Amino acid sequence: MKKISLNRKENKVIVITLASWGVIMILTGLLIGGGKEPIVKTSYSVAINESQVAQFKTNEIKLKDITLEINTPLSVDIKDYLEDYKNIDNSILKSLKLDTSDVNVTQAGKYNYTITYKKKKYNGNVTVKEKELPKVDIVLKNLTFKTNEALPTELSNYISTPLTQEVKQHITLDLSQVQINKPGSYKYSVTYNGTLYTATIKIEEAKTTIIPPTDPATEENKTDDTKTAE
Repeated sequence: MKKISLNRKENKVIVITLASWGVIMILTGLLIGGGKEPIVKTSYSVAINESQVAQFKTNEIKLKDITLEINTPLSVDIKDYLEDYKNIDNSILKSLKLDTSDVNVTQAGKYNYTITYKKKKYNGNVTVKEKELPKVDIVLKNLTFKTNEALPTELSNYISTPLTQEVKQHITLDLSQVQINKPGSYKYSVTYNGTLYTATIKIEEAKTTIIPPTDPATEENKTDDTKTAE
């Protein structure tokens, strides 16, 4: 077979001719299809590969600040003292040592606790607060006593509000300003749950009854007369 070689000009002519035939064929296809664009259906298949994301553990130890009411037992679970303990490696958790020996849960105040890991100590805080008491609207009485009369100590004598035993145990009565042997008006106070309540006690002069002295001779005559009458 004889090989035919074409120059650049001839190549361009052939390319233009082929392109023209391509356009004619496309137009012919559109006319045959009623001028509608050919519908091309394309399907895609997507393959999803599940990959497990590894959760990385940390070696960073952060402690919580603990707050509890007085006489509440301390937890012995070291996890209760750690921030985000779930992200700490299990081998580290097992090596931690908790020390709460400086915390006194029977007395309100601020204390420290420690957690030790490989001879390194981490310090945390424990706040022990007073038990929250019931809210009571205390109403005091204004009272009157006589001079040298003994003042009562029962709270119900001074407070109109009904009180539970728990509330009574946390009330402080102060009668120190009342001078029982001197007439006048005095302030007394009651303190409950950090609130001071005041009222007045009035001391009045006690009336004394004067009994006239008796004559022994008269009493003797009365006795004799009584005997005679018999």
